[in-house]
Amino acid sequence: METRIALFQKKEVRKTIHQNEWWFVINDVVAALTDSVNPAGYLKDMRRRDDSLSALFKGGGQIAPPLSLEFSTPGGPQKLLSWNTEGVFRLIQSIPSPQAEPFKRWLAKVGYERVQEIEDPELATKRTRVIYRAKGYSDAWIERRMRSIAIRDELTDEWKKRGVKEQREYSILTAEIAQAAFGLNPAEHAAHKGLKRQNLRDHMTDLELIFSMLGEAATTEITRTKDAQGFPGSKTAAKEGGTVAGNARRELEKKSGRKVVSRENYLVAPESVKRLKAKKN
Repeated sequence: METRIALFQKKEVRKTIHQNEWWFVINDVVAALTDSVNPAGYLKDMRRRDDSLSALFKGGGQIAPPLSLEFSTPGGPQKLLSWNTEGVFRLIQSIPSPQAEPFKRWLAKVGYERVQEIEDPELATKRTRVIYRAKGYSDAWIERRMRSIAIRDELTDEWKKRGVKEQREYSILTAEIAQAAFGLNPAEHAAHKGLKRQNLRDHMTDLELIFSMLGEAATTEITRTKDAQGFPGSKTAAKEGGTVAGNARRELEKKSGRKVVSRENYLVAPESVKRLKAKKN
């Protein structure tokens, strides 16, 4: 499943599409509404206090129960307890927070946006650009990031056609490309940047994005030209595609004298950093 990040008052809430509707990570919702440093513990206390809420978690009632859905994380796919829009609305009723009503309005807007995106897929791309701008990314970086998403989608579509279906297999193939391209798998790359649950690609520098795109575009081309089939054939193509990017990266590093893999990340948005430096000066 594809993990997306929605912003509620600058707080990240992970979401994914399941059965053609948004499902939200429950701990993220609790953290956004309570500022709790231990949302899992807060949720446990809520369920103990509210018997009807606890029953819904067990599948009782008319609302679909929460599900453990797979999300992309720097350490690889992870199953996180999630609930659809209707379930999250019910969850909010048990949270005494001044942000409850603003969050409900935000949630309704997000759900409506999904309907619009089904009718006009281009809207999803436009909204993604808006979110990145709000987080302080430059327009040039955003364009590269959007291109990287398109290249990634083209590759995963090719994998689907050739019998690669399980999320675990997608993760292994992605790691093969990254290892050959950067000398690090995604989890190691994320750790190098000091990331925890953030999306690695949202924290890549321009060059890291470019070589990531090269590795995946090369893998798509090799997959097609060699007519790779199934997971074994796709894995061989992934190594070869990643090697194309890895060779180019090493050549650049040799000529420039600088490493491509960087500790730079966007935990503090780049434009915000510039403003802070300007104030100090």
